[in-house]
Amino acid sequence: MKIHRTPIEGLLLVESTLQTDERGFFTRLYCQNELGDLVGERQIVQINQSSTRTVGAVRGMHYQHEPHAEMKLVRCIKGKVWDVAVDLRAGSPTFLNWHAEELSEENAHMMVIPEGFAHGFQVLERDSELVYLHTTFYTPSAEGCVRPTDPELSIAWPLVPRDLSDRDLNHPLLTSEFTGLVL
Repeated sequence: MKIHRTPIEGLLLVESTLQTDERGFFTRLYCQNELGDLVGERQIVQINQSSTRTVGAVRGMHYQHEPHAEMKLVRCIKGKVWDVAVDLRAGSPTFLNWHAEELSEENAHMMVIPEGFAHGFQVLERDSELVYLHTTFYTPSAEGCVRPTDPELSIAWPLVPRDLSDRDLNHPLLTSEFTGLVL
């Protein structure tokens, strides 16, 4: 596994090696020996999978407030998505900046999204599936969300966003009062 930095401090891209032959492929989804330094004292406590049918569909931008803030390791295991993380950390020099990477089953890349970031994605191939490794259990009362189409973020979605859930579509817009998450 090769670890690549992004323009936003703490947000990383992990490149895995695909072992391929006529039967298919093999790759590691997670390896404590190779990724342990990134995870640190945290533990992977929950693993989730999502499937999204429609090309252009957007899910996100979700995060959890302290004391339930979480690191997420996100990988596409079927299809292709445009994965986005937004820096919501109070005082960060990249506050409200976003970074995106294409994740697919072919490239075997994984985003490592630290605490203090909102996360979402847009489906680029029909029936795409993601696997998420979380360092904190999902806590509904700690959930926070940013509208994926918020003009304050100006996320350059590759396709016109569609099929947003009512919940994601109706998150309040960011205002000047939002000064970030304190971690």
